[in-house]
Amino acid sequence: MVSSLFRQASGSLPICSRRMSGPCLIPTDAAKVVKLGAPSIRRYCGKGLTCCLILMAVLPAETWGQPACEETSETWSMIQPAFEIPPNLAGDFGTYRSLLQHSDGSKIETPAQWRQVRRQILDRWHSEMGNWPELFPDGQLQVLQSIRRAEEALTQHTVALRWTPQETTTGYLLVPDGQGPFPAVITVYYEPETAIGLGRADRDFAIQLARRGFVTLSLGTTEATKAQTYGLYYPDLDRATVQPLSMLAYAAANAWHALANRGEVDAARIGIMGHSFGGKWAMFASCLFEPFACAVWSDPGIVFDQARPSVNYWEPWYLGYHPRPWRKRGPITSENPARGLYVRLRETGVDLHELHALMAPRPFLVSGGSEDPPERWQALQRTVKVNQLLGFKNRVAMTNRPEHAPNPDSNAVVYAFFQHFLAQ
Repeated sequence: MVSSLFRQASGSLPICSRRMSGPCLIPTDAAKVVKLGAPSIRRYCGKGLTCCLILMAVLPAETWGQPACEETSETWSMIQPAFEIPPNLAGDFGTYRSLLQHSDGSKIETPAQWRQVRRQILDRWHSEMGNWPELFPDGQLQVLQSIRRAEEALTQHTVALRWTPQETTTGYLLVPDGQGPFPAVITVYYEPETAIGLGRADRDFAIQLARRGFVTLSLGTTEATKAQTYGLYYPDLDRATVQPLSMLAYAAANAWHALANRGEVDAARIGIMGHSFGGKWAMFASCLFEPFACAVWSDPGIVFDQARPSVNYWEPWYLGYHPRPWRKRGPITSENPARGLYVRLRETGVDLHELHALMAPRPFLVSGGSEDPPERWQALQRTVKVNQLLGFKNRVAMTNRPEHAPNPDSNAVVYAFFQHFLAQ
């Protein structure tokens, strides 16, 4: 039911930080308030539905959704530096094309014009990557086993999820003690065990967030990882009509619906995060599926960069799908060229900063490491400009560390980011 409401109302549902009442939704269309219903609005706007209607009545349409308060929460001091563009990069956009200017030179100058451009960008990427099958708005998580983790004040459920038309996956749902509805985060990786604390250090995102009061759903492509095909293929591995990375985003969208349909979860406060492979997955999912309220992308390589072997969007399990036999895994060379869609995207000058802008005005954090150094601000500033047009600030953030692997310091900002934008 909740999932269906958000499917109807999803458009621009911006989040703002309120000093006392936490995240607040002021929809950009009055009809969306009615569709969401009073309980959902009241949950975010401490004064209830009447407050939002009054705000929308007195503010001009182009200002709806603007933050109505200063950033003053306790977590803000921890994450605030991540929103600051390094002075040596301020105003430096590199080679990344403006998203606020048409090819004929005319400028996009109003939120309404941006909404048209946003739709064009989204439609073009779906057309290039292959259109998704129908989503499962009534999807459910089937609980297979439950384990009480009393020392951590939560319950761990092993769950089954139908996430593509032909595939069901198994993951873990962590639910903290207490009375919901709770904010939630979906974590994605090569397999679901790492995020619940059964893998490498500092990648246990799901359990860490659950300890902080979030419902978390940990997912991964276990079978595909074992087969070294990594992605998801529709309708099958040898006849894929959708790029595998886009199908991962589609699967995450179905996970959002299944999570949103649970009574203990607040459907308007669901984020997504992932590291490396999972970072690419989380980035595409959050950009292509607007109901995700915010996102963290940990060192995926947020733009095309052939100089970095790990920013390997050319591989057939990302954006370079082609029928088997596949190219040899590794850098692009004359003997081992890229194939498929990736080649066409590069030839036409398209880059991933177009996708980043689809997040606006939803907040996101790049937890950058070796693959996403500070120079990525050149691309990120294009999305900052879009947010400015929409009347928002502090929606694009990045931290940086030398190594690819996350560490306690970088993760502390990740958790504070979700607490600030989803749990305040």
